[in-house]
Amino acid sequence: MRYKLRNSIAILLALALTALVGACSKKNVPVQPGITGGPGPGTFQSGPGAGVGGMDDARWRELGINSEAEKREFLAKAQEFENQDIYFDYDAYTLTAPATKVLEEKIAFLRQYPKVKVTVEGHCDERGTSEYNLALGERRANTAMQFIKNSGLAGAQLTVISYGKERPIATGHDEASWAKNRRAHFVLNY
Repeated sequence: MRYKLRNSIAILLALALTALVGACSKKNVPVQPGITGGPGPGTFQSGPGAGVGGMDDARWRELGINSEAEKREFLAKAQEFENQDIYFDYDAYTLTAPATKVLEEKIAFLRQYPKVKVTVEGHCDERGTSEYNLALGERRANTAMQFIKNSGLAGAQLTVISYGKERPIATGHDEASWAKNRRAHFVLNY
């Protein structure tokens, strides 16, 4: 009887441990389009009425885009917009000359498409505490946003978010990787 009880307890413990490990395992979550790291810029829809880029015609008209050629041009420019980050020096949030040049190109895009919304993400390298890097990332995003607003786009629909060191683009532990992670990234929402 004791032998059966011991075996039953061992089996129950093994089942509980298996269930616990299964519950804690990492789940694969599909990436949503328009989210950083997703397959393309903007927020897409599918189904009836969805044209180039997956948006319906009414949404394209809201953006001031009417023809298929204009849609393709917008999507190409949107992809370029999202793929160009600005970079910062170590422990800094002031704009460099190359960063200013990239921001001028983004301003030209926003002037052409004034109804587009932009989220400016601030990022840092892995050095420093999480709290410090969240604050530094926010200052970087705010610096980029303020530059855009000061260009005459005060009404631009811009929001900022800081990810600090939580979303590195380069995972190395050297200066080349750290330099890639000290950035502001721009995500379009339309």
